[in-house]
Amino acid sequence: MSYAPFRDGQSPLVEGTRVAAGEIDEDLALLSRYTGCVRTYSTAEGVDHVVPAARRYGLKVLLGLWLSNKAEKNRQQIATGIALAKAYPDVIAAVIVGNEVLLRGEMSVTDLIATIREVKSEVPEPATYADVWEYWLRYSDVQSAVDFVTIHILPYWEDFPLPDALAAAHVGAIRKRLADAIPGKDIVIGEFGWPGAGRMRDGARASPSSQARAITATLALAQRENFRLNVIEAFDQPWKRALEGAAGGYWGILDRNTGAPKFSFSGGAVSDHPNWIAQAVAGILLAALAFGGAFFAQGEKGGSRYLWARIAALTFLPAVLFGWTLETVSVESFSLGSAMRSLAFAATAAAASIVCAAACAGGRPLPTFASLFAGAAGDVRRDALHWALGGTLVALMLLSIEAALGLVFDPRYRDIPFAPLTAAVVPFLAVAISTPRPAGPAAKAEWLAAAVLALSAGYIVFNESFANWQSVWFCAGLLGLAVILARARGAPG
Repeated sequence: MSYAPFRDGQSPLVEGTRVAAGEIDEDLALLSRYTGCVRTYSTAEGVDHVVPAARRYGLKVLLGLWLSNKAEKNRQQIATGIALAKAYPDVIAAVIVGNEVLLRGEMSVTDLIATIREVKSEVPEPATYADVWEYWLRYSDVQSAVDFVTIHILPYWEDFPLPDALAAAHVGAIRKRLADAIPGKDIVIGEFGWPGAGRMRDGARASPSSQARAITATLALAQRENFRLNVIEAFDQPWKRALEGAAGGYWGILDRNTGAPKFSFSGGAVSDHPNWIAQAVAGILLAALAFGGAFFAQGEKGGSRYLWARIAALTFLPAVLFGWTLETVSVESFSLGSAMRSLAFAATAAAASIVCAAACAGGRPLPTFASLFAGAAGDVRRDALHWALGGTLVALMLLSIEAALGLVFDPRYRDIPFAPLTAAVVPFLAVAISTPRPAGPAAKAEWLAAAVLALSAGYIVFNESFANWQSVWFCAGLLGLAVILARARGAPG
């Protein structure tokens, strides 16, 4: 298993980070129950403690040296790695000189080959380099510099992502392709894994069940065909979310808190929503608040004959999705900006059900933006419900445009907030279609927002592909909101 020792709140991206030797010792004691070998990526930040700790627990180590475009740090990595390889030849099974440095474009092929040969001349163990499988075909000169070939196969991150059901077959096919292309060299799968949370990429869904299915099937294939496979990774690394979006932090297959695997390596049922009871309670509470809002807004005359059926229809889907929305908040909150966005979307989804239920009970139409900001109220009652209803709609519009434009211009690591968007749009759509369309000229601000949302949805759904049902769902929500905004009438020019 790939092993990075960083716990929640620790990050190698923060200068001065150093993991305590005791924490590493604790981790390796746990890992020794499930694997005989760990792969590291660096000799800095205290990771050099892995090698002596591995000896205590009978583990082998694939020692990684992190190479980059920083020459001084490269020399430190190389010097420490050579010293460890000479001191612990019984522990270190191989030295991996650089990880995806060609993929990142941080070192030339010539410099990389020279570095590999330098390390090979100094250490008793075999030496290799690790990169995505395509780069071994692209840079054939590297093949002659290594003792064996270490390839990364990550179906989730590939340019054409594959669903978890096809992951094992893909690994087998790529390995055979590399073996045919590079005869005489042992092919080792240096990285294979699957994220347990995060956004979909094409048909590749990040979820606990997908992670379990992909990894157990690929481990079984490796056992049947007798090839070496390194799983990335032992524990979740929350710091990676800053680089790779939410999915980057959830590749771990062991739970540090329980000391147990997240799923059985021999198969079995896995829940994608293990906290579903708490999520259901959250949805029930939201529905109760929505019914309460409708009760107080109906006035002394009472509501229409079918009021409560309408409120139930308005509230049902948002209540179901609200628990899912809350589940994603912690996953997608990895910076101040992302946390504020996730919390704002969740709050908007909750507020939408309550204020829209009240609007339905009181027979209130959706206010225009002009009635909120330009004082163009006309005969509209500008009370607390008016401000709450309009303010929630404005918040939903702004959050949706921000999310949509992010998925248009910088989509790779962007999460897809389909659950909170749907939970907020459905109540507004119910109010919009249940009240007469107002007369008057089109509201230009709403029309502009509707156009941005509709155009973004058209681009996103094709860019993400129809295999990505989260994207299709999200785009349907954007179009629903565009319809709501396009109906706005009566605002001044």
